[in-house]
Amino acid sequence: MKESFLKYQAQTTPHPLAMEISHADGSYIYDTNKKAYLDFVAGVSACPLGHNHPKVKAAIQAQLNKYLHVMVYGEYVQKPAVELTKLLAKHLPYPLEKTYLTNSGTEAIEGALKLAKRATGRSEIIAANKAYHGNTMGAMSVMGYEERKQAFRPLLPDIKFIEFNNEPDLNYITNKTACVILETIQGGAGFIVPSNNYLQKVRLKCNETGTLLILDEIQPGVGRTGKLFGFEHYNCIPDILVTGKGLGGGLPIGAFTASGELMDLLQDNPKLGHITTFGGHPLIAASALATLQEITESNLIPKTLEKEKLFRKLLKHQLIQDIRGKGLMLALMLPSAEIANELVLESQNQGLILFWLLFEPKAVRITPPLTISEEEIIKGCTIISNILDDILTKQQH
Repeated sequence: MKESFLKYQAQTTPHPLAMEISHADGSYIYDTNKKAYLDFVAGVSACPLGHNHPKVKAAIQAQLNKYLHVMVYGEYVQKPAVELTKLLAKHLPYPLEKTYLTNSGTEAIEGALKLAKRATGRSEIIAANKAYHGNTMGAMSVMGYEERKQAFRPLLPDIKFIEFNNEPDLNYITNKTACVILETIQGGAGFIVPSNNYLQKVRLKCNETGTLLILDEIQPGVGRTGKLFGFEHYNCIPDILVTGKGLGGGLPIGAFTASGELMDLLQDNPKLGHITTFGGHPLIAASALATLQEITESNLIPKTLEKEKLFRKLLKHQLIQDIRGKGLMLALMLPSAEIANELVLESQNQGLILFWLLFEPKAVRITPPLTISEEEIIKGCTIISNILDDILTKQQH
């Protein structure tokens, strides 16, 4: 199987982890040799309820027996998509009330950028250095990492980059700016949280200049930070909210949400302002609805902050220089990329799944399912500490 995987399925790096998967359940993934791996990554934040969650599975099975795709997006009334968007509106502050469902986070970013240009009649977009918003051409244009972009230029014109958390850079936002797009918490850069009321100051500057604020919650959204959405920590309501990953409960989804007034601009002048065949797919919407219901109706969100405290208490080690992030969106900062690599690879050997971040080579991702138990946290942190002890011992000799 591995030989066929490498020969027939396109890869994204020269050295994929290539674990051969048998099944997954709860906080564990199992390989074809029946080895269990405790999952501290959750499909890169995409499985907030863990694997094979009974309520998500039941929702998918129930919808499977009714219908799958019947019509392109936005033409027919399909209950799963309507109920999902209605529930999102219920849990979002005014004026975020109308949601466009897409197939992925990067497609939702594309739609949000188009909406900002359509609404303002402006072309300039401001994004942050070391930002990651997806990998399609528009989303890549607002990715603040030239090394990953240079082979694919030319990209969108009129993009300017500012430093996240740098207040003087806000002066670049003017009445020529269509939108500012930011991750609420920078992901690929190393789980960098806003400081000194930064997002409020961005919001104020956008208000002054008639600029729309897009917040990308594809990673921090859906309960991961201890609030349903990360922006709730920072007293800053975006004009357009982008979600994805965890919203689907393990199935592919993206969404962008704005006021009804803004979102209706995509209906006319021109008509079909953003279209998709499979966005709002009934099977995926059913999975997302069950996921959102479970996260908002259970105690998972407040428990996330308690679990964060446990991680921070257990992961005290000479080689851990910092733990960045919020809730169950955490990054261990290590002295070097070599140590980070060794920790990720040796953890997999010992039955623990960790992963890297896109642009910060000294960071190791910890984004487990929100359903992870305290016992599982202790078990995984013990593996991490023991591996770091071994690395430290080798260094001292």
